[in-house]
Amino acid sequence: MDYQYHYYKSTNRMKKNIGKLHFITYQNTELSASQQTLNFCAGGGNWVQLRIKDQTEDAIISDAHKCNMICQEYGATFIVNDYVDIAAKVDADGVHLGKNDISVQEARAILGEYKIIGATANSFEDIENLANQGVDYIGLGPFRFTDTKKNLSPVLGIEGYSRIIQSCTDKNIRIPIIAIGGIIPEDFNDLFKTGIYGIALSSYIAKQDNIGLSTLEVLSELGKSQSKFFVKR
Repeated sequence: MDYQYHYYKSTNRMKKNIGKLHFITYQNTELSASQQTLNFCAGGGNWVQLRIKDQTEDAIISDAHKCNMICQEYGATFIVNDYVDIAAKVDADGVHLGKNDISVQEARAILGEYKIIGATANSFEDIENLANQGVDYIGLGPFRFTDTKKNLSPVLGIEGYSRIIQSCTDKNIRIPIIAIGGIIPEDFNDLFKTGIYGIALSSYIAKQDNIGLSTLEVLSELGKSQSKFFVKR
């Protein structure tokens, strides 16, 4: 299954493949980030974001190398959360920037125009700002409470997503928006009705007894939901 979107940036006309299902590695589990990545990719997943906090640079680089090699073997996209320099060192496919990280322009200067740069947003104002900076995709959240992130921003819920996506439509902002934060497959239908582009999952997948099988099941549910409700803006 190939849930990807061929996104042409207006600034340089380059094709960027943005996945429909983003898996973000989860630290509060016995499985290493590389093992999570291997199982996710074996189940058909094609987009992995390595998210590691409170570790040494050497430890993060080691995990990044392992995860990147697995993603290359499976033809999956590999993104590093926060650490632009590490993304450059391991030749990752791109980076995801938090709200306290360096700017999109600074990341682009380090990684070059061919790499993917995503960023976090909690409001329409965030999205508008990131769109002006030339980001390739946006992770919008949180949908509901999640223990994955400290200092969680106010939850958006379905109403929040609907309002923000409508504002994007009104302003002709067409950047792929990925819903994130405590999402489970039962939420897919309602979320896609709002017009979001894709879904990000972390603990839901990482805590499964069989990550590969669960990934396959999630992809099946995602396909059913997005094909029924997704409308290209």
